[in-house]
Amino acid sequence: MIKMVLKFVVTVIVFAQILAPIAEAAQGRAVFYDPPYTKSACYGNQYETMVTGVRNNLWQGSRACGRRYRVRCIGPTYNFPRACTGRSVIVKVVDLCREPCNGDLNLSRDAFRVIANTDAGNVRVEYTPI
Repeated sequence: MIKMVLKFVVTVIVFAQILAPIAEAAQGRAVFYDPPYTKSACYGNQYETMVTGVRNNLWQGSRACGRRYRVRCIGPTYNFPRACTGRSVIVKVVDLCREPCNGDLNLSRDAFRVIANTDAGNVRVEYTPI
């Protein structure tokens, strides 16, 4: 009886660890902007390339500065074949994507290129804080 209970508890813990990152993931849209990436609301002059601006609801009055997200493309926003590369990228929030912002995340071109074909221009993404 104790072995069955322990086995059940271990199984629950394993599933919780597997599903926890999925539960935290949000979905939205990503667009990109071209270099130079040096002007940012968070840091003024910054020189990283795997960066993003975020829409106002994620910005939270600049509290988002420095937050990191793992981002992966989950499909095209419009009918664009093979928009996604199947890879993910980790980006750092360095800016506010001012309205009209066409995505929840405004990725640097370098970051967007990792997850999607830049010709797609706008893709659906899943993003998870890390």
